[in-house]
Amino acid sequence: MDTATFVDPDGRPVTAVTAAEMRAVDRVAVEEVGLDLPRMMEHAGRGLAEAVLEVRSSNRSELPVTVLAGNGGNGGGGLACARHLANRNLSVRVVLDRARAEVDGVTAEQLSILEAMDVPVEWADGDSGPDIDAALEGVVIDALIGYGLTGQPRGATAELIEAVGSASKATVSLDVPSGTNATTGERPGVAVEPDLTATLALPKTGVAAVDGDLLLVDLSIPSTAYDRLGIGYTNPFGEAFSVPLSRT
Repeated sequence: MDTATFVDPDGRPVTAVTAAEMRAVDRVAVEEVGLDLPRMMEHAGRGLAEAVLEVRSSNRSELPVTVLAGNGGNGGGGLACARHLANRNLSVRVVLDRARAEVDGVTAEQLSILEAMDVPVEWADGDSGPDIDAALEGVVIDALIGYGLTGQPRGATAELIEAVGSASKATVSLDVPSGTNATTGERPGVAVEPDLTATLALPKTGVAAVDGDLLLVDLSIPSTAYDRLGIGYTNPFGEAFSVPLSRT
């Protein structure tokens, strides 16, 4: 836990947490408070979509959007974001870092909704995968790994991360840029270098080492979840659902 690195627009400190602490918060929120994963995933996806719309607006562009998604909560948030953007008639496509059959749980539910909407979905799968350079010719949403990184990215995930840097016009990462350790900020292998990171609930300590703008997105986790873990928490959102953060 770190209370000295991030501040809100009024200069008030915002607590940052390690990956282990955020994992504990998620557990308490789900198991003790009853705020389930699909609800938090929806908040993440909508907050991310709002951030992407702002990026496109500031660039005064009609660039297409590509969502790079893995499995788990981070990928599911990216897929929920894709739905919100498609509902607003943006050109959206999804590239998975694994075969369709390997996506499971709540993330698979999000993917099924996109397929029912006829949002283009491809996967990086060796020679049969999509043309990655063509897929990244616009705004790229990085929803590959999140705070669960262990070791360095490998396989198709690493190939997608490596391709992002040279191909995209603007990159927005969800929670933690893929390839960056959420706790330490270390990059053991390839890593996304985003223009904006939309981090969730509280900033992760490792994000202090990441360049680019930082936006904090509300997941609707109540203060009691933090209190039960002894994590100092003052609601940084006020009446908003996201707030920009600065590094001290």
